[in-house]
Amino acid sequence: MTDMTSTLTILEPYPGLYAYYDGRIAGVRLFSEGPNWLDDGAYELGVASYAIVGGEQALVYDTHISLAHARAIRNHLESLGVTSIRVVLSHWHKDHVAGNAVFADCEIIALRLTAEKLEENRERIETATPPIHPLVMPNRLFAETLALTVGERRVELHHFAIHSADGNVIWLPEERLLLAGDTLEDTTTFISEADQTATHIAELRRLRQWPIARILPAHGDRERIATGGYGPDLIDANRGYIERLMGAISAGTVVGTLEEFAAEEIASGAIRYFAPYEAVHRSNIERMRAVLRTD
Repeated sequence: MTDMTSTLTILEPYPGLYAYYDGRIAGVRLFSEGPNWLDDGAYELGVASYAIVGGEQALVYDTHISLAHARAIRNHLESLGVTSIRVVLSHWHKDHVAGNAVFADCEIIALRLTAEKLEENRERIETATPPIHPLVMPNRLFAETLALTVGERRVELHHFAIHSADGNVIWLPEERLLLAGDTLEDTTTFISEADQTATHIAELRRLRQWPIARILPAHGDRERIATGGYGPDLIDANRGYIERLMGAISAGTVVGTLEEFAAEEIASGAIRYFAPYEAVHRSNIERMRAVLRTD
């Protein structure tokens, strides 16, 4: 296995906003050759954590996929002269909280729902492959929205039940920039709560009403993130995919490959086709069939 951070790159899509991007590198595995959540999920699909920096302050959005990645983030921020770090968690899934221990001495902000999910799943998380042990919990909780400042920048946290019931996005209103966590993905969303799909669709419609100019997701194309992110048509692409998948499975229609199924959005440039997302697509089909099956 390679050094855990040997392929990590630090991007700066906007002044004072950094993306710590890793993955989407064919043939490279970080943890083991055997099945594991780090290599077979986040790393294979590409993953970014973010930091907003203002003077001596920084706000870190998710602590990445390992302690080594989290240390690299912290080292970079401290090299910039940052002395005060706060962390925001986008939701409870492992690839977003694996580095929490590196920031154990910091304020770690999350939705109450996220804290509940982490506690409920603590044993599974701490004994996973690779393990996240000890799981460091958030220490500042909120319910729906929270306003913060980082240096001179106004930052808002908002709850959206997309992908996971505890989805938490960061909104920079002056720049009309959304840090989306896992609420949006390129090539397509991972349906983790198939029984809540109708809620996710409604929440995507609500998100689309915002005056969003650009979107930076946790899982997306490295070059697209480096050059400023995605347009709001990423929301349409993710919502359209879910709606079509629900319709096709409800009607008993055979669903083709992701490349075929999302051909229109791929052709438009709203999303970019990335072959490893075919496995996500197959998983989505099975999860949706399980909840929509009427036999």
